[in-house]
Amino acid sequence: MFNLERWEEIFETISKNKLRTFLTGLSVLSGIFILVILLGISQGMQNGISTQFQGDAANIIYVWTGVTSVEYKGMNPGREIQLRNKDYDQIVRAHENELEYKSSIYSTWGQMITYKKEAGSYRLEGIYPDYQFLENQSMIKGRHINVLDVDHSTKSVVIGKKVYDDLFKEEEALGKYVKVSGVNFKVVGVFSDPGGEREESRVFVPITTAQKVFGGGNKVNSLSFSLPMEDDFDKATAASVQFSENLKDKLKKAHDVAPEDESAISVNNSLENAKRFYELMSMIKMFFWFVGIATILAGVIGVSNIMLIIVKERTKEIGIRKALGAQPLSIVTMILHESIFVTAIAGFLGLFLGLLLLEFIGPMVETEFITNPSVNFNIAITTVVILIVAGAFAGFFPAWRAARIKPIIALRDE
Repeated sequence: MFNLERWEEIFETISKNKLRTFLTGLSVLSGIFILVILLGISQGMQNGISTQFQGDAANIIYVWTGVTSVEYKGMNPGREIQLRNKDYDQIVRAHENELEYKSSIYSTWGQMITYKKEAGSYRLEGIYPDYQFLENQSMIKGRHINVLDVDHSTKSVVIGKKVYDDLFKEEEALGKYVKVSGVNFKVVGVFSDPGGEREESRVFVPITTAQKVFGGGNKVNSLSFSLPMEDDFDKATAASVQFSENLKDKLKKAHDVAPEDESAISVNNSLENAKRFYELMSMIKMFFWFVGIATILAGVIGVSNIMLIIVKERTKEIGIRKALGAQPLSIVTMILHESIFVTAIAGFLGLFLGLLLLEFIGPMVETEFITNPSVNFNIAITTVVILIVAGAFAGFFPAWRAARIKPIIALRDE
């Protein structure tokens, strides 16, 4: 006999199950989507940091000085430490076989440089030829400062692209003369720098010329060195740190600085900084994985709960199947198929939406610390594996419970 109330109850149950399944699938979808986006952001941060370090040589060590903060050998704190040519020469002689590139730098700020009616204020740096490679600069036109320029103190100047654009517009610069604080210098090259416009707003002259023309005498402002890179990153870092410590100790002894004084002589090791950044990035990536997986687990628990409800509402059906000879494995497989299907469909959709968003939006993201966030193929495969495992895990306990239902109990009237 047709029972309208019973059929309404059945349709209501089906509708509730569909709604529950939809909401649970949405939770899984959002979990995978969030995980993909977070991993894309972490990769973008790593790209941004890598770009920052690509601006200079891979294993570069900078040295600069300040004032003493500790009394030492009867001398009061507050002494200004000044590097000189002999400091650079002694270091080069002592470590000649260890160094890849080397240069001391004599800098002057706010030099007025003019060409015809154009003028601008720029930083001028006196350097050795190796400085081009320490800064990872490339030549757009002409050449960089060379050994002959340094040996003969020539009035040659290499200008950055920004300086060229400001002063020469589109006019040919090579062979032309610019006035640097009233002194004529011949333009021998135009360079570009990975650091961008700020780094390209500089001009370079031979260090010997800078010291003579601009009153430097034998003073230098800073020292730059790089060591050859090794295949083992940790070994290269250890060698770089050791060199930095030896360098600092020698300069402290040469300038009567207390061993514990950290403000008088400063050494910046780019490789050590890079290691710290990459360790930090690994921690951030692990945190993002934790957040994403925790979100997925919340969806998986929801799927498991839904499957428990479905098993309970299908108890009679399962009892009939078992009464007709269905094996426990077939019952388990049936429930697992449903849970894996829900998580896989929702998860693949979340994965697709996340990758799609990164594909279209990622290339447009270009900040100082985040560059082109993306997720590589291996990560995508890993999320697929997580989906399959999550689906199986979500359905295991409901399937195990369904397999243990006794037909006689299942067929009993409620």
